[in-house]
Amino acid sequence: MRSFIFIGTIAMLATAAHAQTLVDPNKVAPEYREAAEKRRAEQLRQRECALKADLEKVLPRDRTAFLNRCLETMAAKQ
Repeated sequence: MRSFIFIGTIAMLATAAHAQTLVDPNKVAPEYREAAEKRRAEQLRQRECALKADLEKVLPRDRTAFLNRCLETMAAKQ
């Protein structure tokens, strides 16, 4: 019985630990829409850099540096 409760607790925590979903500016109050659009653009840039890191098979220890460089180069292009 104790192991069943433990497994149930782990399962509940695992479902709550999903990645953050993209912000939908249309579902936000009008006064916060501009901030939501900026947040969504930033999330898309972060996802694109994460995908590049996955495709290039960057090691976990080097991933943060890779993502920071990627985001900096994307910001410089704009």
